[in-house]
Amino acid sequence: MSQDTLQRFLFDAAPVRGEIVRLDHTWREVLIRRQYPVPLQKLMGELLAAASLLSAMLKFDGSLIMQLHGDGAVKLIVIECEADMTMRATARWDENVEIEDKPLPDLLGHGKFVITLDPREGGQAYQGIVGLQGGSIAAIIEHYMQSSQQLDTRLWLACDGQTSAGLMVQRLPAGHGDPDGWNRISLLADTITPAELLSLAPTEVLQRLFHEETVRLMAEDHPHFGCRCSRERVINMLRMMGLEEVEAILAERGQIDVSCEFCHQAYCFDAVDAAQVFASDAVIEAPTTRQ
Repeated sequence: MSQDTLQRFLFDAAPVRGEIVRLDHTWREVLIRRQYPVPLQKLMGELLAAASLLSAMLKFDGSLIMQLHGDGAVKLIVIECEADMTMRATARWDENVEIEDKPLPDLLGHGKFVITLDPREGGQAYQGIVGLQGGSIAAIIEHYMQSSQQLDTRLWLACDGQTSAGLMVQRLPAGHGDPDGWNRISLLADTITPAELLSLAPTEVLQRLFHEETVRLMAEDHPHFGCRCSRERVINMLRMMGLEEVEAILAERGQIDVSCEFCHQAYCFDAVDAAQVFASDAVIEAPTTRQ
């Protein structure tokens, strides 16, 4: 089975670096877990591709979390990407409203774009927040990179029911290569079409766009779907809620059902399970999941 691919590249004669990604299996793993309206799928798929591109660019040992918050029909989109390119995604929307194929500002309304960097080993998390400037996922992220990171960045994103793909180029510091190289590469990249991004392999896209440039292929990554949820994590959540609240829920419902928003794995706890959770000497045996 072929792997999803993220390819880094660099121009010898221009102050530009870039990345291109094609997500087939990862994107389909997101889609099979919940039925999202088609206009929402497009936003999620584009944000998924963008998250993989930014995560690979940062080389950050931890999680990159992208969130789009809105007060329109689409309430929230969350994409998480780990340092090893494990990815997951979820979204919330007003299920009482039919989501039509409208421009992004109409779907989200007023809102914000948030990027969080959550380090793996107890370091200080970083969070950047900007308004929803621009009429597309690409425009919002370009605005974020310019306003928060002072990095000239261009993005081209595409998504359908099978594939999510993206291309990103960034200007390197002055002094590297042809000073007009950034403008030239940006203009060449701007000729890419969504159909080409979705149908061609990453190296074919680079050949199509930059065949007159000297492009150096760098390290390659392989994004993949994965979820961090586990029975142990749910147990820790119940302990944080406290015995009194857990017992109140059990008295009302008979059991506690928790479903992961990302992968929709179900975890069930009855009174016996809850007693084990709060036993001071509890040892949790091999995790079990009840549907």
